[in-house]
Amino acid sequence: MAKAFASGRFIPKNPQKYVGKSANQIMFRSSWELAFMKWLDSNNAVLRWGSEELAIPYVSPLDGRVHRYFPDMVIMYLNTAGVVCKEIIEIKPHAQSVAKPRMSDRDAAALLVNKAKWEYAADWAERNGAKFRVITEKTMFLNKSSINKKKVGTSV
Repeated sequence: MAKAFASGRFIPKNPQKYVGKSANQIMFRSSWELAFMKWLDSNNAVLRWGSEELAIPYVSPLDGRVHRYFPDMVIMYLNTAGVVCKEIIEIKPHAQSVAKPRMSDRDAAALLVNKAKWEYAADWAERNGAKFRVITEKTMFLNKSSINKKKVGTSV
């Protein structure tokens, strides 16, 4: 039986670009995260990047308590105009990022929490000179053949 998802350790070819605890301890939790890490590592426009290195406090709508959200990626890159930009990126399946008719209570609760995390992350990013966005397979894999040719400043 096939694994439901990929996970493991990513070893960058350009460890000097990685910000965080250790470039030898980078973990990916999906094949999409792995693909994005490879792209970040090999893209010349990417100056620095980290995986789950930023903790953003948020209030859960389920229990009203403060929790910590660790977005998948933080990146610093040169856009196509040569301007240094910062982004906080969450990689999520499209199905887990939008409401659907007849969602299970569990899925509806998870989406509610995700939306709270994303609102706090967007606010944190704005206050710290960055942008926040959620990337799904609908944007990440639009043109698989050119994923390594795109600049970070364009839609991934």
